[in-house]
Amino acid sequence: MRRTFLILLLLVTGTARAQQTQSPDQPPVNLHTDSPSEVEKLRDSCFSTNVKSLGSCAEELFTGKPVHIAVGIIAPRNRFGLGLAYIGHKTPNEVWRISWSADAAASNIASWRAGAYLKLVHTPIEHIRPVSGKGPPPKSRLAVHEYTVFNLYAQSISLNKVYFFGLGPHTVSADRAFFGMGETIVGANAIKPVFRALNVSLIGELNGRFVDVRGSHNQPSPSIEQIYTEATAPGLTTQPGFLQFGEGIRIRPSFFSDHVQLNYLINFQQFVAPSHSAFSFARFTADLSHVFPLYRTTRSMFPRDFNTPDECSQGLGGKCPAISRNREGSIGIRLLISESMAPATHVVPFYFQPTLGGSDINGEPSLASYQDYRFRAPNLLLLRESLEHSIYGPLGFTFQIDEGKVAFTRGEIGFNHLAHSFSTGLTLRAGGFPEVWLLFAWGGKEGTHTIANVSTALLGGSPRPSLY
Repeated sequence: MRRTFLILLLLVTGTARAQQTQSPDQPPVNLHTDSPSEVEKLRDSCFSTNVKSLGSCAEELFTGKPVHIAVGIIAPRNRFGLGLAYIGHKTPNEVWRISWSADAAASNIASWRAGAYLKLVHTPIEHIRPVSGKGPPPKSRLAVHEYTVFNLYAQSISLNKVYFFGLGPHTVSADRAFFGMGETIVGANAIKPVFRALNVSLIGELNGRFVDVRGSHNQPSPSIEQIYTEATAPGLTTQPGFLQFGEGIRIRPSFFSDHVQLNYLINFQQFVAPSHSAFSFARFTADLSHVFPLYRTTRSMFPRDFNTPDECSQGLGGKCPAISRNREGSIGIRLLISESMAPATHVVPFYFQPTLGGSDINGEPSLASYQDYRFRAPNLLLLRESLEHSIYGPLGFTFQIDEGKVAFTRGEIGFNHLAHSFSTGLTLRAGGFPEVWLLFAWGGKEGTHTIANVSTALLGGSPRPSLY
């Protein structure tokens, strides 16, 4: 089965490569005289008897272009997904680069995700007048501006197992129910740098969101419609389409020779439902991350705007990073506040309310000692202190302290009565491969929890649209 899959991947890759490099007025590409193709790279690395070629084989299979294997946890409780991703790009002139990718992955419980992503990167070049001096006139040099990026995307996901415990901070684990959910997001966003000294960018987005909530039967707990109603789970019986706008500012400066790195995002979103429904609302989010690298060799793990989720290039049009064996480590502090505002007689649908506990629907861990999706409400606060350090090569360990709460009203958001959780475990950040982490968490009031996760994006890839 494994060998058959490799052969199939080689055939698909070769076809995609040929379509990408040939045109009607060009002769067929000669795989033996032209530069090495993906087929040759895969053949030389994956079918070689050299043990050292195993790493190259994995790199080609999981990060190669134009086709590679797509992996990742579809969503918490929906298991590991496996599929394919396709990547392409075009540079029509000196100031624009267009790239695109499409991927699809499914798990063994029939949950799946599929998406297509188009990225337009503006790369204007400024000619800088050189300083005059003796001798021949020096040539002008080129300086590349910060990138302005436009994204177009369409993504659908279908999840067959999602937990629901009710709303608010005082729910009990015995009230757990299951539901299934599908969501299609079609939209666009733009990132515009405005002040390079502090790496400040303005962000805007426009999305259409279409959600479908269904029951999930034959599970260890009841299906959601068996114990909850529209009053206790707003949006359970009807799910209108939403037009969602968003405006924000992102600040990513570094200070003290990169020993202090900030990643601030202030965002305001509006979710507009049809006039006959009562689900329109707005959301304010402040996500303030502080990273303190311990060594000069510590890499920045911020996503790169010019990559799609299926790319891991270090530079625009460049290669994925090699597996690092440098000593790395960092201390992190993160404060996340999310507050929702709804007009009178309107409510926030439960499927758009953020969660704390285990991992959320986007796969982000928080209060990891609790079950996934454990606490759900329109308003949320999370405070995290973390330490991460390399052990050997790409393998590292992490220790995290999470404190947080959810609330029905914005006035209840504060630093009192926070739930807390401790977690430690292993991380794997190998080149451009999806990040892997294995956490054991304790310290909450409901026992312990082990989390194993594989990111749905390549390391350095831009994130997929949030599901809430």
